[in-house]
Amino acid sequence: MTPAPDCLILGGGLAGSMAGLLLARAGRRALLLEKESSPHHKVCGEFLSPEAVGYLRLAGIDPLALGAVPIHRLRLSVAHRTVESPLPFTALSLSRCTLDEALLARAAEEGCTIRRGAAAEHLERSAGNWTARIAGGATFTAPTVFLATGKHDLRGWRRSPGAQSDLVGFKLHWRLAPANTADLRDAMELFLFPGGYGGLALVENEVANLCLVVRKATLRQAGNWPALLDSLLAQNRRIRHLLQGAAPLWERPLAVSSIPYGHLGSPHRNASLWSLGDQVAVIPSFTGDGMSIALHSAALAASGFLAGSSPADYEHTLVGQLRRSMKLAVGLSVAAVQPFARYLAPPAFSAFPLAIRWIASATRIPAAALPSTP
Repeated sequence: MTPAPDCLILGGGLAGSMAGLLLARAGRRALLLEKESSPHHKVCGEFLSPEAVGYLRLAGIDPLALGAVPIHRLRLSVAHRTVESPLPFTALSLSRCTLDEALLARAAEEGCTIRRGAAAEHLERSAGNWTARIAGGATFTAPTVFLATGKHDLRGWRRSPGAQSDLVGFKLHWRLAPANTADLRDAMELFLFPGGYGGLALVENEVANLCLVVRKATLRQAGNWPALLDSLLAQNRRIRHLLQGAAPLWERPLAVSSIPYGHLGSPHRNASLWSLGDQVAVIPSFTGDGMSIALHSAALAASGFLAGSSPADYEHTLVGQLRRSMKLAVGLSVAAVQPFARYLAPPAFSAFPLAIRWIASATRIPAAALPSTP
């Protein structure tokens, strides 16, 4: 008879897989439920900061071996103007489809039990145990639950709306013309357009990832994705140049709504629930720190659980670590979708070129918060 799990993990993204890996590595019987039955893409800028790379290597994953692309420069473009700055660190870019599968496989190798095609629909606590019911009616019970369902809330366990919640996210992979692939190499392109902003960078296999967020009012005005894309290209010369002659690799983009930028801390603190990744912190995507936070929150929660701490203690620590960078990131994100940003950003960054480097550093997880052994 298979022993009952010590820990139940809902979600097999970066946060859930990292938690499962670390718990299993420590000898706990961890059961992870992942709703998707096969590899899949997710709306994500696919930017790996040094903090994320460090956690992945701790998990036994080398992103470069998976085809990750190094990024050393950042270009900010608005209308017909472009400003470039070196990043204060070396970053990598790798698709979530490839990365999530690699981390899920590593969790299984460490002894975490993975059940795929198991979409959690209901979660409740009774008599000191948690019970999750999945689609189809099967139930799983454990004394501890880690909630790692990413951008999607489990029914009855909704996050706060965050400080900026009127944005819709899109993602589409492209095959660029060879000359434009070479032009994009080594750089992350950030761009502003009326009502939104986005990024473009290469991932593995010479594929370019276009990811953007747009205000709901702007999307309603455009009417649909093709019209929105046409408007973006008409407004931004740099991105129009890079996508000239490009072919989309999917029939339509992935989309997610609404994104609760600024959400920090769980509204379920009294429920003895460990919230991970986007369930506990949603930082604006331009920072490129979302995947780092997912991995960091999982490592911090697993470490706290194994040490006998409570979910409330863990969240208090995490919120303290992220509050400053979250406040700055949300303020910049709110400003970025306003009309004045398109006029002020290029001259401001041209006059103060170190500003881009400072923002890139100030919107990261603080170095002091990164344990040497999560």
